[in-house]
Amino acid sequence: MSNPLILDGLRVAKEIHQKTQERAQKLRKQGIVPCLATVLVGDNPSSHTYVRMKAKACEKYGLTSVRIHLPEETTTEELVAKIEELNRDPRVHGILLQHPVPSHIDERKAFETIDLEKDVDGVTSHGYGEVSMGFGQYPSCTPAGIMAILDYYKIPIEGKHAVVIGRSPILGKPVSQLLLNRNATVTVCHSRTVNLPHHVSQADIVVAAVGKPRFVQGDWIKPGAVIIDAGYNKGNIGDVDFEACLPKAGAITPVPGGPGPVTIAFLLKHTVDAAERTLNAKQHVKQDLA
Repeated sequence: MSNPLILDGLRVAKEIHQKTQERAQKLRKQGIVPCLATVLVGDNPSSHTYVRMKAKACEKYGLTSVRIHLPEETTTEELVAKIEELNRDPRVHGILLQHPVPSHIDERKAFETIDLEKDVDGVTSHGYGEVSMGFGQYPSCTPAGIMAILDYYKIPIEGKHAVVIGRSPILGKPVSQLLLNRNATVTVCHSRTVNLPHHVSQADIVVAAVGKPRFVQGDWIKPGAVIIDAGYNKGNIGDVDFEACLPKAGAITPVPGGPGPVTIAFLLKHTVDAAERTLNAKQHVKQDLA
């Protein structure tokens, strides 16, 4: 293949941010300030960077952010109590627990504590179940971003064979469900998959979400396949060997500049969605009392 289409996540994110900013401004005029609360436990440098990026994005696009930084020795019970406090705070519309948390914390228990209406990062099992059934409000942000990239560039999904490499609960599994809901035939591969290159070679769409640098090789790729690299490893390296896959791909995302920027865009979009639902609920109450 020659001249593959480069799927520019920055371009997609810019369009989403513009619409989110306009909606946030309308909410502010009605007395609602969309607010995202980020909870960070410990001192992981990468996590600190991600939280700062999200706070800056909130400021840039008309949202406000509340940053909660808890010490490394925080217990599961203390983290759960803080999340419950944010659940009760009417000023907070979305809650993000930055992953990963220290190993002594029950991360799944903490995720499940987040109120469904404030689960803007799509991490609860309840939210995942609703998204899988096709009516969830907030799909996990990276999977939502991947679907937005495919739609922005008008990549056909229905009837295509998609191979997802990775089965994490906030990326591999939910993106598989989103693709399935759009009538793709989906194969999910993982660390126990036998003859992985063979499965990848059958794919019209490849989603790499395995967390290993340059893992997906060029000779695995079907000519003309669409490659979405959802990995981000040290040194700005994705899960796909970009240079090796480029000649065979029909379309491919770069790293950085692929799903990453769109992930943040969806986090803000979902927070504004939640704020709008808060406003609508207040308006309904007023109408009922009138």
